[in-house]
Amino acid sequence: MRLRPEQLPKQLQQTLQPVYLVSSDEPLLLQESCDLIRAAAKEQGCSDREVLEVDKSFNWQQLLSSAANMSLFGDRKVIELRIPSGKPGTEGSKALIKYLEMESEDLLLIIAGKIDKASTNSKWFKALDQAGAIVQIWPIDARQLPRWLEQRLHSAGLSITPDALDLLCQRLEGNLLAAVQEVEKLRLLATDQQIDARTVTASVADNARFDLFGMADSALKGDTTYSLRMLHGLRSEGTEPAVILWALSREIRFLHQLQSAAERGENLQQVCRSLRIWDSKAALLKSALSRHTANSLTELLTLATKADGSIKGFADGKPWDNLAALVLTLCTGKPLVTSSA
Repeated sequence: MRLRPEQLPKQLQQTLQPVYLVSSDEPLLLQESCDLIRAAAKEQGCSDREVLEVDKSFNWQQLLSSAANMSLFGDRKVIELRIPSGKPGTEGSKALIKYLEMESEDLLLIIAGKIDKASTNSKWFKALDQAGAIVQIWPIDARQLPRWLEQRLHSAGLSITPDALDLLCQRLEGNLLAAVQEVEKLRLLATDQQIDARTVTASVADNARFDLFGMADSALKGDTTYSLRMLHGLRSEGTEPAVILWALSREIRFLHQLQSAAERGENLQQVCRSLRIWDSKAALLKSALSRHTANSLTELLTLATKADGSIKGFADGKPWDNLAALVLTLCTGKPLVTSSA
């Protein structure tokens, strides 16, 4: 039985399947679906839980032995089988099919990474589909995020104006874990359960993580004065230099990937989608790319390496000076000219 994530709560209220397979690369959505199943299993008398981690050294006989052994208190238990790769392999496939043939009274919860199309045609996958429920959860893309976030806010008893929703989506950039945290924060800031652009701005201004992204965006725009001012502001707030370098390095990597794609004659819009770069961010990167050359991008890598070395204590220069040089070059697209001694 195939289920969409939103169908899972209703299905769990009706009956508890003997086996559930939950598959996703999105940590938050994966965790929430599994939590629902664990809670339902507990209500149905599964008082014990056994976790099996599948790695290269995993012995699949453990799964069969676990199914044959009764819980410590004689109750039903949840056997939680974690397969990060999403592929049990030949031995695992046989063990899963054999487990289903045992008709264990326990509940098997398989937590897997993304399962590819070829695996959905395998014997083990089809056997699980017949015996229980399969929930495949796909990432929330840029077009789906506004609706997902609005539903999340509604569940928290909040409503949001369209302009506030657009601002919030731009700032979150698809980070669902950050979105959940932001919803909790907005609950404290909201007046009469209504979220407007002013509320979102107040929340953003009070969060150094958003200031960090704002600085990177400003540098991509080429706004030297504002970018350097934000860099100094982050320093005064106590933000670690390594965190700032991480944010800037991410944008530099994107610029290199886009430049290489452009040299190969690829469609940059399609490349951005493949890299899961949001439309608003893609526009900033393309703008920055127009100011940069292969030489200036190489210079950015050199400056980032120098900043990293100074932060870790094995290269010359002061970390904040090196970060300022990195921001300045990212803004202007012009390699720094230094005078020789």
